[in-house]
Amino acid sequence: MSQIRRIAINTGGGDAPGLNAVIRAVVLSAARRGWESYGIRDGFDGILFKRNYPSGGIIHLTRERVRGITHLGGTMLGTSNRGNPLNEVVTMPDGTLQERDRSVEILDALHAHGIDTLIAIGGDGSLSIARALASKGGLRVIGVPKTIDNDLDKTVVSFGFETAFSFATECLDRLHSTAESHHRVMVVEVMGRYAGWIAVNCGISGSADVILIPEIPFDLDKVVSKLRDREAQGRSSSIVVVAEGATPKGGRRSVLEAVQGRSERLGGIGEKVARQLSVMTGKETRVVVLGHLLRGGTPTAEDRLLALRFGAAAVRAIEEGQDGVMVALDPPMVRYVPLEEATRRMKTVPLDCDTLLTGRDLGICFGD
Repeated sequence: MSQIRRIAINTGGGDAPGLNAVIRAVVLSAARRGWESYGIRDGFDGILFKRNYPSGGIIHLTRERVRGITHLGGTMLGTSNRGNPLNEVVTMPDGTLQERDRSVEILDALHAHGIDTLIAIGGDGSLSIARALASKGGLRVIGVPKTIDNDLDKTVVSFGFETAFSFATECLDRLHSTAESHHRVMVVEVMGRYAGWIAVNCGISGSADVILIPEIPFDLDKVVSKLRDREAQGRSSSIVVVAEGATPKGGRRSVLEAVQGRSERLGGIGEKVARQLSVMTGKETRVVVLGHLLRGGTPTAEDRLLALRFGAAAVRAIEEGQDGVMVALDPPMVRYVPLEEATRRMKTVPLDCDTLLTGRDLGICFGD
């Protein structure tokens, strides 16, 4: 390991509470081993669009530069979820669209800076890019799982998730009182593109009456039946939690925007559910979209600790000669799993998991 001199860090995809804690842990752990750390700005944009960074798209990360950032939300390096450098879509002079692979530019830039290893912090998309870079050889790659959706496979949990669902739970606590005061149905849309972890966890913790998730296509007649049962019991208000990727039986996801070369942007399902419930029940219905509020703010103590553990473990992985792996929580240890396995499939909510079964035992309706 005496050959290791410099490591690079980048953060890709949506931001998540705890990113700065990972960066700090990497920089401090690397410094103890005599290695220098560098940060790539805005995913890989600092390399691919370096003209946009007069002061440099790759910055030197010192102890002083990462001091006091553990508790801060967001990422000091910036991030990007626009496109994929492995198949960037460009418009040709004749108006046609063409894909190009810019991975060689990334590898050449890192080699020019004397970078030996890349620590890529991201979700399934960012870590799939990291896996592809590792497969090309010449650069060691270690992945760190980051997603508030908790949909990365092979790790029990990823940092950012606990902060997101804890804040969503607090929001539900606040909405109960206003829903009861006005005898309303409150529909709360939360993030969770294709996995309902946030919706299930905050919905159960926050005493929701209905939870709609991508894993269970919903029937609004079942939801209406639940709301009417509550009315019959003298309960004049209800809370309905909807994951942004929830779909009605026989229907499609609610998409706000679909652009070639980019992930579809989901949203609007909360408004659709609220509008239909208002018509079907005759009750006053309101919708609250938590959206990016779930991504921001100070990470919880649990997420800070997990992020610091992941960052330190990533540096230990380098020291131990690991390559092409992701650090993963396997309590009580942080272990290494191949990036290929970690990005092979999405981790969705199992229909027989204890958390979901708990919700059913509490009488929560899941639209089925």
